[in-house]
Amino acid sequence: MVQRKCNIFGLLVFFIVLSFMFASCSFRATSEIGAPSLQSNTLTDAEKDAGWKLLFDGMSFNGWKSPNRKSFPDSGWQIQNGALTVLGTGGGDIITEQEFSDFELYLEFKLTSGANSGIKYFVKEIPGHDVVGLEYQLLDDENHPDAANGIGGNRTLASLYDLIPADNKTVNPIGEWNHARIIVEGDHVQHWLNGKKVVEYRRSTQMYRALIQKSKYAKYDNFGMWDKGHILLQDHGDVVYFRNIKIREL
Repeated sequence: MVQRKCNIFGLLVFFIVLSFMFASCSFRATSEIGAPSLQSNTLTDAEKDAGWKLLFDGMSFNGWKSPNRKSFPDSGWQIQNGALTVLGTGGGDIITEQEFSDFELYLEFKLTSGANSGIKYFVKEIPGHDVVGLEYQLLDDENHPDAANGIGGNRTLASLYDLIPADNKTVNPIGEWNHARIIVEGDHVQHWLNGKKVVEYRRSTQMYRALIQKSKYAKYDNFGMWDKGHILLQDHGDVVYFRNIKIREL
């Protein structure tokens, strides 16, 4: 009888592990295309063939605007040495003119000491309301107090802000470039930082909904469940640099 119970338990563990393997395999593997660029704000022929498109050309603000407006902010953002730069002087957030559903987003960012910013996705413009979306947190964890807030580190660099903490991080020092990747396919989402997957979740699960209800987003109906939305770069009052911003739709 003991041997039979052990066999049954072993089979149960095997099928659970197998189910996770199939779940992982069902999600499209991240492409190595879009790795850190030797030449900023350009696409290789291989990237073009794979469907990548630039969201920033290194010379203009084309394709970006203020939320709930048709134009780009009058101040607060500059292009410095090929980097889209938020000056932290009150220019406000910027969003892509286009909305995206299933996608792989890649960009490089450089933080200044104590900086706080974010990359938001599935952002919706609702006149008269807050502009909210799921957020890949950008933060100087060593020098900004927000890193110690929240629950279990869910407000630190590369986390799904206020919801899921990033794990297994390798972070380049302040003043150096890091690269972020966000992959969305259906309800399945991944955050990557410097080539390592640090967050993975499904938007349709009960666990995700429970996290929302315990967060600052509980007041927003259907938060994070929209089928498409804008990409947002956040002005949180600090200087942050962005370059090589590119996306491919899946």
